[in-house]
Amino acid sequence: MARDDYDYIIVGAGSAGCTLAYRLGADPSVKVLVLEAGKPDTNFFIHMPAGVVQLAGKGLFNWGYWTEPQVHCKGRKMYWPRGKTLGGSSSINAMLYIRGNAWDYDHWRQLGNAGWSYGDVLPYFLRAQHNERGASEFHGVGGPLNVADQVSPAKINAAFVEACVQAGHKRSTDFNGASQDGVGYYQVTQKGGKRWSAAQAYLRPAMARGNVTVVTEAHTARVVVENGRATSVAYRKDGKDEIARATREVALSGGAINSPQLLMLSGIGPADHLKTLGINVVADVPGVGGNLQDHLDAATLYYCKTRDTYDTANQLVTLAKYVFGKTGPGTSCIAETGGFLRTADGLSAPDIQLHFIPAFVIDHGRTQMKQNGMTLHVCLLRPESTGTIRLKSADPMADPAIDANYLAASKDLDGLVKGTRLAREIFAQTAFEPYRGDELEPGVGKTSDADIADWVRARSETIYHPVGSCKMGPESDAMAVVDSQLRVRGVEGLRVVDASIMPTLIGGNTNAPTIMIAERAADFMLGKAALTQQAA
Repeated sequence: MARDDYDYIIVGAGSAGCTLAYRLGADPSVKVLVLEAGKPDTNFFIHMPAGVVQLAGKGLFNWGYWTEPQVHCKGRKMYWPRGKTLGGSSSINAMLYIRGNAWDYDHWRQLGNAGWSYGDVLPYFLRAQHNERGASEFHGVGGPLNVADQVSPAKINAAFVEACVQAGHKRSTDFNGASQDGVGYYQVTQKGGKRWSAAQAYLRPAMARGNVTVVTEAHTARVVVENGRATSVAYRKDGKDEIARATREVALSGGAINSPQLLMLSGIGPADHLKTLGINVVADVPGVGGNLQDHLDAATLYYCKTRDTYDTANQLVTLAKYVFGKTGPGTSCIAETGGFLRTADGLSAPDIQLHFIPAFVIDHGRTQMKQNGMTLHVCLLRPESTGTIRLKSADPMADPAIDANYLAASKDLDGLVKGTRLAREIFAQTAFEPYRGDELEPGVGKTSDADIADWVRARSETIYHPVGSCKMGPESDAMAVVDSQLRVRGVEGLRVVDASIMPTLIGGNTNAPTIMIAERAADFMLGKAALTQQAA
């Protein structure tokens, strides 16, 4: 068994792991090891934005997880795609750049997490970003993560935005500015018409320095804890067991599924659960794998009377436009427009997010339709339902048990019913008259709240934002897994740095917040003073 020494070991080369590698490796005297279970991100469809459709199914670059049967969703097992390559889910996502609402981070601070208010985290969003629109109070330039306006959005998006305005919603040109409310075009993590994943933005420049080692197809088995301190990481590569030693710290960046899984495999988690699997308890941390939250999504679908959607686009023409000019449908993020709405007066922040897609999206895009259609996703932003990640066995190669516990809270179902009514109202506006055909989902006959609720239970799906399963919290919170500097309770030299530390789900897409978390964590690990907005 070979063994090498590094200053830092990062498990997972997703959005957080790539960011950490870049920041920790800025000092040339520091040695960093990044372990990634997936293959390199060399596939063409990873880098062509619209290639996300080709990556929707389980394959070389997608873990393709399934949940346990969801009790409140008619017993369905639900598909959970997650990135399995350099860049993680930032290599297979829709590339939308959304931070969430300022209220979310102020709420984290109110829960006892010092240093995580919106004023605290905004400088890290700014440091990470290079926004092609230029610098402002809410946007940075010169950072690794390129943020751009879309190259060639479909013209039907203009009808969606106008229909929203006709329905009484305001137009927005910046969901990451002073106010999140409104509808408009999303900015995307692209550069020159290509996907700009965390691997492109952070990991490749880090590797070019020569002191960051990346090992792909390396499946981590456990973190080795000696005398209460994380000292090594055991992993399997090419059928051989390997071990690497960390002289400073180990950071788990496997995401909301794999980070709690690895903690439990390492003996860190709920003691009773670990004992049932014969795992030696290193630290009884009952919150590991709990507090799982995700954005559940209900999609309203209409047939389109014209050919202005992507369903029947000529694939050869699309490919040619992309390869030779980086224009056309190949540059599409698919979810090109959308917005943030409130289903009731008096809410602190929008509670619904819309993603309008100029195509039929059924079963995560894995079911192809021969007709043209339009899809309006309605996402409930702050669900009250929480679930768990648990081990099925002590075998590190086995998938964990994912129970999102969707719709356990009746308020969540009510929110999606209200959101679906808003979606239908938008489709009913005159701006959609040239395009709008018959309704496919929920279906013309489903008009009562009970009908819509039954449809939501039968048809809703994840929109790919699992968080919270290693939640951050104060010492008084018995279920907190990490403290406000992301250090794991009961074990020295070990942190969790990814979306799993979120105490509550933020109001929006989770990629940009995950990168912010890693930017923040790097300063913790390096002992640097917190950025201020002026310094950023």
